[in-house]
Parts: sequence; structure tokens; C-alpha cells
Amino acid sequence: MNAASLPGSQHLVLLVDDLPDNLKMLSDALDAAGYRVLVATDGQSALARLDYVTPDIVLLDALMPGLDGFETCRRMKAHPRAGHVPVVFMTGLAEPQHVVRGFEAGGIDYVTKPLDTGVVLARLGAHLRSHRVMAAAEDAIDAVASAVIVLDARGHAIWMTARARGWLAAYYGASADDNALPPPVQDWISGCLRKGLDSAACTLQAAGPTHVLSLRLAQRPRVGGHDELMLLLEERPLPEDPRTGLARAYHLTAREMDVLLWLSRGKTNRDISEILGISPRTANKHLEHIFVKLGVETRAAAASLATRHLHGGGRTD
Repeated sequence: MNAASLPGSQHLVLLVDDLPDNLKMLSDALDAAGYRVLVATDGQSALARLDYVTPDIVLLDALMPGLDGFETCRRMKAHPRAGHVPVVFMTGLAEPQHVVRGFEAGGIDYVTKPLDTGVVLARLGAHLRSHRVMAAAEDAIDAVASAVIVLDARGHAIWMTARARGWLAAYYGASADDNALPPPVQDWISGCLRKGLDSAACTLQAAGPTHVLSLRLAQRPRVGGHDELMLLLEERPLPEDPRTGLARAYHLTAREMDVLLWLSRGKTNRDISEILGISPRTANKHLEHIFVKLGVETRAAAASLATRHLHGGGRTD
């Protein structure tokens, strides 16, 4: 069997254990199964390695001097680039409270000591396959440009699509490297959960220069379990100012647009010159240019055309 056909080929395992015998036994078994292995002998050095490389899975000893495995796992889950990496605990602690503690820290599974390398390899293979399926599903959602954030029961983000992360960064200045929600969004979610999702306050909007971002909390029922809490994001263009559309349609300058607006409100040339702080002669010149651009000959026709356009009639040729 060549290396490319081995079960663990191309997968990188971060192996964290303070016992040399365990490191050697597991390193040899993983290497023989086609895995690439990165070793750390304590929690701090394991975390330091995540700043330079992202493993596919972590095998983590629960009991180590200094920073124990539970705290190491919690910090891994908070890491901006490695928070998604599955962690499998290795421990001689089989009591329920210790197992629960491992899952609460963010672990996905545990194997008990003394270690059976066959069991360890089987568990790794199963979790890597599941992780690959989940990653493919997330990529598929990203591919259709959906903006979705999945939340836990407290309203904290579990994962989000790339588009959702990008919009949060654009509208709120949030980091594009992790799943942390911006404080205004997190506070709004907490308020919605207190009031109930049917509250009218459970839609949040943020305006940008040309678009507005809408955020809406939703629940999707799940058979046999708790409802799934999601944050749905949608970006829409801001309505265009009718005056901008009128100016663009007839190639009017900003000053010509000012003159035309006051003309449409029934102001005389003298009124317009005083309002805009220009001479009557200059106001007349602007009107001459406006008539040419609008294709009209009278003040009444210019005022009528401007009024129709500003109230939704659009350009009439």
C-alpha cells in the first residue's frame, strides 16, 4: 500500500502529551497509518503551534502539568484559525463528570488510557470523515452566497458562512477571522431572546453608503431535539434619492439641480438667486442650460417634468 492510499494520508494530527512513551507509541501508529504528526509536550506549546499551522484534528492529553488539557482545549476553541478543529481527549479519567468536563471544554470525543492504537485510529478516521462532510456542507452554503449564522442556545455564534462573516466585517468592523459577533449584534440578540423571537424588535438593520444590511433571528424546528437558532442576513441596495436619478437622467450639474428644484416649487428667478446666493443673470443662465437638457421651452414644462420625475413618474421621452 503506497502512502497516498493510506487511511490518514495528507491529514495533519497535533499530538499533545507530556509522556514520551505515549508520544512515541502514537506517533509511530499515526505515521504508519499515513498521518502527518506534529508533537507538543504541553498545553502552551500546543497553542503556540496553532499560530503557525492548522491541524486537521487534535489528540490531547487531559492531565498535564501546568496548563491541563481541558483549559488547553478551551483556548483552542477560542483560537481565530483553529476553533473549528475537532479535539479528541486522551484520558485515564473515565468518571462521568470528567467526560462531561471534556465535552464542555469543546472536545468532540475521548479515548481512555491505557491507549489502544487501533481504537485511536478508528476514532480519528470517523471524526475526520464527519468533519469533512460538515466542511463540504458549509462550503456548499457559501457557494450559493447564503449569509447564515448558526447560534447556540445563549445566542453565541457556533459557525457562520463566509458571506455572513464578510458582511459583519463590512458593516460593523468585526474581525473576519473568527466567529465572534460584534458587541451591538450580540447585545441585540440577547435582548431578542429575553423578549421572544416574535417581537418586532428582532430585526436589526445597519446602513452602509449604498446598501442596508438586515439581520433577523429565526428558529428551525428539529425532530427529536431543540429548535435550531439561526441569524439570517440579507443585503439590499438603499433606495435612490429621486433627485439623484433626475440629475443623472438629464446630466444636470449640482447647481442646475438646485435651480430646477426651486423652480418646481414655484420660485421666481429673483427668489432662486436670493436663495442660492447667485446673481439673477447666473440663475437665468442655469435655466437656459436646464431647458436645453430637459428638451423643454418654458418654465412650466420644466417644473412639470421635474415634479413627475421626483414623484415616481420617471423620464418621459
